[in-house]
Order: sequence, then structure tokens, then C-alpha cells
Amino acid sequence: MSGSLWLKPPATATPLPAIPRPRRAHQAGHVATNPPPEDHGEAGTGTGTGATTTAGPSAPAGGPPAPSGGPPDGADPTGPGAVPPAGDGLAADPLDELVARIGGLAAVAVHPDEIAALLESDGMTDDHIRLTYGRADSFALGEDLYARVERRHPAPAPPPGGAWHSGLAGCLVRGLVFALPGLAYVLAAPLLAGEPGRSGLPGGTVPLLAGAVTGWVWNQALSHRAYTWLGLGDRAAAARALLTGAPAGALAGTAVAFAAAAPGETPAALFAAGQSLYLAAATVLLVLGRERALLCALLPLAGAVPAFRWDLPGPLRAALLLAALTAGVVLAALVLRPGARRGTAGRGGPPRAASLPYGLFGLGSGLLVLQAGIGDTLVSGAGAVIALTLSMGPAEWLLHRFRGESLTRLRTLTTAREFRRAVTGTLVLCLGGYLAALAALTLAATLAWPGAPWPTPSRLVTLLLIGTVLWLGLLLQAFGAVLSAAVVCLLAATAQALTPQAGPVAAGGAAAVLAVLTCALLVRPTAHRV
Repeated sequence: MSGSLWLKPPATATPLPAIPRPRRAHQAGHVATNPPPEDHGEAGTGTGTGATTTAGPSAPAGGPPAPSGGPPDGADPTGPGAVPPAGDGLAADPLDELVARIGGLAAVAVHPDEIAALLESDGMTDDHIRLTYGRADSFALGEDLYARVERRHPAPAPPPGGAWHSGLAGCLVRGLVFALPGLAYVLAAPLLAGEPGRSGLPGGTVPLLAGAVTGWVWNQALSHRAYTWLGLGDRAAAARALLTGAPAGALAGTAVAFAAAAPGETPAALFAAGQSLYLAAATVLLVLGRERALLCALLPLAGAVPAFRWDLPGPLRAALLLAALTAGVVLAALVLRPGARRGTAGRGGPPRAASLPYGLFGLGSGLLVLQAGIGDTLVSGAGAVIALTLSMGPAEWLLHRFRGESLTRLRTLTTAREFRRAVTGTLVLCLGGYLAALAALTLAATLAWPGAPWPTPSRLVTLLLIGTVLWLGLLLQAFGAVLSAAVVCLLAATAQALTPQAGPVAAGGAAAVLAVLTCALLVRPTAHRV
């Protein structure tokens, strides 16, 4: 029931309380303003207090007389001189006027109390609400308005530029800078040549791998800590974390490489020291968004392309390596200047233990990549590593694509079942796209490397399974489930190290476990809300 109610009951007994209706403006001249008659016969026992003000021929006995200008008693109400009722004969509901005034704000409310707060902020008191709208207080009026007005919550705006093409150029640049350092090994190969090393590997391989793995673990954890500072809006604190952490990581990688070097592997240990220094500088530039600067620093390594066909002099090889390393370190030092200023230490920052799972994931994924590079020949193994490294560019773009498409589905779909089906389809599409890119890059590396043998079906399947583990692990890491991804990667890498023949089985089991974890986590809408 709508409209304003009298505060006192009607004088006559009626089945329902009489509901007066305020007159429209054009009927103001017809409101019963004459004093009530002193005697109306049998029905005149009331005093007028609580009698309805509804005028016209349909007024009940005991009500006020018809307004002046109306038909006399007994006259035809449809005859000449009759005043026709306006519209349907009922006065306008004041609540309709209120809905028209604040309906837009009430439509986006998620609870009646929001509307009650809006009414109170508009200056409406409980007395005013009782007299005007016939409701007890602002909360009762808010509930009525909430029930009357249809919900019209605005949909979130889509990401600018389309979620399916977000950051494509930047991701491709990052993939290129991930792969270009591989040319350094091509330039340094004659400089590192020596007697066969341990475990049937070429000489100097062990210190190189030890320094690289140390750098991956350290810099992965350091990147997480710096990104956390950036997420808090403190770029100076992120720069300071990199300023203290990057040199420490370079020293740690150098120390591990020299500790793992056997007699006669000193040149390899020196190269590993430069590798550790480069990894520290690259981490600084990538975290602070200077991918193009890093790409410019790596341009001297393009001189390794002729080395695929011709033998380059040793001094030229060393000069190209030192030029790329020096450029990377200088650029990193330039972008770290804000962190060297006084007073940029900031707060205590996020706990360092929170970055540990990211370092473990770097260890597990790095070991998987290295084991993929241990092929039947050094050339085939290097081709697999190059393909995996180059694939990180498409992998990062496909991660953005999955994220953007999931957010789009979150805005447009209305049931959890539809969302699960859509997200599962997007996941299969993105993972399939990454594996196709990885296979294409593997074939391209095989064609570009002189004398490289074609990968056998078993090695290609193993490489694709390792790529699946890496991509799903990166996806889980992006959604905060990094510890699960790190444990699975470490178990798979340990199984491959202990039993090399079980490589496909270990990689396949890890891929299956990560696929189950990914589906269990990412089909839930709450996992995608930011």
C-alpha cells in the first residue's frame, strides 16, 4: 500500500483504514475548504477529524459536501457542469515523486540501508517521513524504495585496448631479451673449450650451470620483493631493494661458480662470474620496466650470428661479450639512482620469507630447463634451451590473454557453470597456443643451427611436457599459488636428475598435477576478482 496515511484512525468504522490522497495541483481549487456542516443526519455524528477529503459524487455518507461548482445532490454526475476526475481519479503518490528524484541512486544500492543513509543525508527526518510518506522511519522507507526500484548496477569498464592484445609488443621484447644472452655462449664457446668435464659434460659446464642456477633462484626472489614494493607505490624502495640485492646475487653466483670449478675450469668460472653480473643487471632493468634499454645493451651480441658460419677471432669475441656486459651494468646503475638517495629506505617492507617460494620456483623451473638442454649432443640440447627461452615471450603474452579474457567472462556471464566452461576453454586455447609456439621455435632453432639434428619424437614430447609445466607454473604463480607450482617443479626436476631415463614420465606427471591444480583454482570466479 502506498501513499501517505493519517496519523489518527478514521472516525467511522471501515474494513480498511482510509487512505487520503493529496490533490493534484490543477484540483487545488476544488479541495473541500468549506467548513464542515453542523448536521448530516445519521452519518453526521463524526466531527470531521479523520473523515476523508475525497470529494465528488462517490464520497461516502458522512463526508464533506461536494465542492462548490459540483453537481447538486441527486443530479446526474455525468451531466452538464460535472467536474471530471483527473486521470484515474486518484491523487499522485508522493513516493512516486521520490522514486523519480532518487531512483538512479537507489538502483545501484546493494542494501536498503544505503538508501536510508541517502535519505538521512538529504535532510529527511523521521517526522517528515511519517507525515509525507506514511512510513515509520528512514529504514522502512529505504526498504520500500529498495523493493520498488529495479537494480541497475553498472558493469565494469573493459580494459583499454582489448584484453586479448594487452602488452603484445612488450612481451615479445621480453622474450627477445630472454633469448639474446644465449648468443653469449656461442661467442664464448671457443674460449671455454677444454678437456671433457664431469658426468660426460663438456669442460666448464658444471661451474656455468651452478652459477646460472644460483642467479635464477636469487633474482627470482629479489624480483618478487621489488615488485611488491612497486605494488605498494614506493618505486624508490623497490630501487633500493634492487640496489642492495642485485650485487649480493652477483657475488653469490660468482662464489658458487668458483666453488664448483675443477682444476682447468678457471675460464669457465670467469665467464660464470660475468654471467652472474649480467643476470643481476638484467633483473634490475626488467623489474623497473626498462626492457628496451636491456635490448639495446644486448645488441653487441648480434655479432655472434656470423659465428654460426665463420670462425671469429678471439679478441673480437671477447670484445663483444665485454661490450654487452658493460652496457647492461651501466644502464642498471643509471636506473638505480633513485634507490641510492638518502631517506628512501621507507617502511620495513614485506616479509622476506614471502619471496622464498618464488626463489624455489625459479630453482625448479631452471633445473627443468637445464635438463631439457642435456640432449644427445650439445647442439641439440642448446637448441632446446634456446626454444624454451624464446618461448617465454609468447608465454607471457598468453598469460595476459588468459587473464584479460577471464575478466571479460566475469563481467558478461551470469552463472558459475557458464564461467567454468568459458575459463576452461580459454585455458586450453592459451596452453595449446603456447605449445604450438614452442614447437615452432624448436624447429626454427634446429634449422638455424648448422649441423643440428632433428629432435626425436620422444625428445620433442618431453620438451612440450616441460613447456606445459613451465607455463602452468607461471600461471599459478600469477594467481598467488606459487608454492604449489614450486613444489611440483622441484619434485619433477629431482626425479629427472636421479633417473634421467624417467624424464618424460616425470615431466608428464608434473604437467598432469599442475593441470589439476590450475583447473581447481581458476574455475572459481573469486580467483579472478581484483
